[in-house]
Amino acid sequence: MLRSPLNFPFHSNTRKFMHISSHAARLSMGVAAGLCFTACSDQVTSTAPQLQVTSLVTASRDFSENGFRFTALSSSFACTVPGGDPVNPLSLANGLTQTIIASEPQFADAGDMNVQNENGPDAGRYLYRPSEGAISEVSVTDLKNLGPNSTKRFAFRADWESLDPSVWTPWGTMLIGEETNAATKLDPDYPTAKAGLVYELIPNRNDPSVLDGIVARPAIGSKSHEGMRFDKAGNLYSISERNPGYIFKFTPDRKGDLSTGQLYVLKITSPTGDRTGEAVWIPLDRNAVRIDASAAADAIGATGYNRPEDVEIATSTGNFPENPNTLFVAITAPSGPADNRILAIDLSDRGGKDEDRDVNKGSTAFVYDYVKIGLNTTSEFEWPDNVALDPHGNLYIAEDPGGSFATKHKGDDIWVARPGKGRHSPASSVERVASLTDCDAEPTGLYWELHGDRLFVNVQHRGGDHLDKAVAIEAAEKK
Repeated sequence: MLRSPLNFPFHSNTRKFMHISSHAARLSMGVAAGLCFTACSDQVTSTAPQLQVTSLVTASRDFSENGFRFTALSSSFACTVPGGDPVNPLSLANGLTQTIIASEPQFADAGDMNVQNENGPDAGRYLYRPSEGAISEVSVTDLKNLGPNSTKRFAFRADWESLDPSVWTPWGTMLIGEETNAATKLDPDYPTAKAGLVYELIPNRNDPSVLDGIVARPAIGSKSHEGMRFDKAGNLYSISERNPGYIFKFTPDRKGDLSTGQLYVLKITSPTGDRTGEAVWIPLDRNAVRIDASAAADAIGATGYNRPEDVEIATSTGNFPENPNTLFVAITAPSGPADNRILAIDLSDRGGKDEDRDVNKGSTAFVYDYVKIGLNTTSEFEWPDNVALDPHGNLYIAEDPGGSFATKHKGDDIWVARPGKGRHSPASSVERVASLTDCDAEPTGLYWELHGDRLFVNVQHRGGDHLDKAVAIEAAEKK
């Protein structure tokens, strides 16, 4: 996410860096990997004041059927300055609990997106996070052996800046990207790239917590990167975070090889509303996108949105039973134009044009509003940024209104959108799951645990001691 500079320096002093809620040894069996993950820790008591909560739903939900069972928060937390509650940085809906699994200075300032090693050796054991602060690095946490030495630096380059997105590839590597529209630290191998680049990180085959190599992937486009996700065919979806910003699809020339390929941009062709409706993927000039993919999209009149952020699809750790070929995109800016919403894109939609030989099958898509004020939520829903699907099709959404200011008195929230019924249906309900206790901070990097039942989130730009946190949220009954 791109926001006002609040990049605090990296802290090298030794501090008490984490406080973990107690629970008995938890067993989480990965079907593919057959692994056990165990973490034990000390008992804590929340020091944060408690909000009165009121159910916004008719009944609590059982995780085994529909996800977390909880009573939704009726309002945002009345946050404090500075720092909120360092032990329990989130005020959670009744029925949920939180565990700090790592803390700055274990990782560099402003940890952002999360991803696990979703396949290969020890699948699900490691949690990776790029940092977009003063030091752009990727850190990794060993979830099997939580403790003072469980988190370490995984990757670093001096020319990296504002690292934000991360995604695990189907072939066992990891992609990260730079979130900048105007690069100030040029890649010496690609000095003509005007904006951020994507890099492929190659983990060691036997130990995924060890890095074997880094390869730049400029064919994916030079732009301000945030959300990235693959579909089952091996296409990579991404965005450019600007106004106008765009939604992209990258199709490799050879599946699994990101060195060359075709970058496309989304364009609405038959509108049904505010930049929704039937759409097509327009190919962009391959050389131009290596220099400035957003400018290439400008030139062909692609459909622009005000600051696209994260994307999600049911090919990572979550699911969307209504249609697994649905891509969700968070659009964060509330004005100029107002794009304070979550879009859903049906990637398998043909627009009734399959019989037309002039239309390439699969080249069309359908865009519709999934979460929007006045449609299925209120004006309290603002600045949606990061998104993550759980195994039941529930979409978790983190807000990013920005840092503290004189009129800010409530913490940034995390919401959950329950799937609707029927083709191209908006979410059936939108409920508040959590709210930050710190006015300065924001929740980032929502990611659902592989083969598990935890939601990972980073708390970045914390006030007070400025020590950012990596947090796991889970059902209290699972502890």
